[in-house]
Amino acid sequence: MQTIVVLVASYIALQIFSDVGSLRIVMLGGMSIDAGTFIYPLTFTLRDMVHKTMGKQGARLMIITAAAFNLLMAGYFWLVSVLPPDMGVGAQPEFGQVLAPLWRLVFASIIAEVISELTDTEIYSLWKKKVTARHQWSRVLVSNAVSIPLDSLIFCWIAFGGLFEGSVVWSIFFSNTIIKFATTLVSLPAIYLVKEKEACPTATNNC
Repeated sequence: MQTIVVLVASYIALQIFSDVGSLRIVMLGGMSIDAGTFIYPLTFTLRDMVHKTMGKQGARLMIITAAAFNLLMAGYFWLVSVLPPDMGVGAQPEFGQVLAPLWRLVFASIIAEVISELTDTEIYSLWKKKVTARHQWSRVLVSNAVSIPLDSLIFCWIAFGGLFEGSVVWSIFFSNTIIKFATTLVSLPAIYLVKEKEACPTATNNC
């Protein structure tokens, strides 16, 4: 139970951190990268670990809950940024400049996260049931091989399509995808740190 609490809390926290980080585009190795990409890929491994311990329904619930918290965070930051400041302290414009949400980025992040992570959940479950329950690394790699580029594609084009030149958007897409795959390979062994959920009846569809 303690392990599940840590996994779910870590997943939601990293989702929030990555959404805040995505507000800044940086240059690394000559490629444009949204800064949220540096930690967001870890959520795919955490999702797989939660799926392994809680089943498909548990993973789905966590994904939707994280999306709700991300939306709540954006709304809260927006509210704080528009409230009148205490001029005894100063205008404090820095808060709004940094954390007032760009709603296009917010919705791009949430839509990409929900679609890609739910897709990852279905592929992970299908691979385990239809192909093999052994070789746990294979279900992680196969599910991530679909969900990672899907996530990057949805996010980049909703967030930046029409805002930047197409070459910049594709640069962000490819750099994000490369970093996410690299992070997946590094974090892959973590799937073996948690125990497999006890076998469930096929009728429950929660494996």
